[in-house]
Amino acid sequence: MKIEVARADELDEGYRHRIAEVLTQGFAEDFAFFSNDPGVLADAFAPMLMLERFHVALVDGEPAAVAVVTVGKQECFEPDRRELQRVLGPIHGMISYRIIRSQFMGAYDGARTGLTEIAFVTTAPQHQGKGVATALMRRLLELPSDDFVLRDIKDTNTPALRLYAKLGFTETQRRRIKFAKRAGFSAYVSMGLNRAQADA
Repeated sequence: MKIEVARADELDEGYRHRIAEVLTQGFAEDFAFFSNDPGVLADAFAPMLMLERFHVALVDGEPAAVAVVTVGKQECFEPDRRELQRVLGPIHGMISYRIIRSQFMGAYDGARTGLTEIAFVTTAPQHQGKGVATALMRRLLELPSDDFVLRDIKDTNTPALRLYAKLGFTETQRRRIKFAKRAGFSAYVSMGLNRAQADA
């Protein structure tokens, strides 16, 4: 198995939809409002991906894991209302457009120069447990940045939390959620890594 890591905009445009498939498979539960159909979800998200923000782990040339990297106020989605309405329908597309803009866009309060946020990290189901996400994260940690942050990881996502801890991230915040029983998890965990401290 050969794992390569590349920024998505360095790949052929033909990879866009396949990258969207990995993303929407991994976050199907979070994106369920938009659609429960995997194909429709990928069709809806593919056009809005800002490929220069996405990093992709390729296994034998096919997207197997993705992650988003942003600094400061950079965005990773560029939703088009008309395109969403075309895929999801006039009313549902309009509502989805507004939700994406309010929930998945906009820098968080702690964003600053020198701080790199890694988000939307996920691995395609058939490639989980094979070191693909580890390879992707190790490459991202080679980026020239002083500090890295991962936000809003569900406390039930044990494999991700273990991976990030193994790579040197430590928990910085735990945000309890309402209606935890219905949601299926209790808190969102944020983690950080300071390069100077990690190298010491």
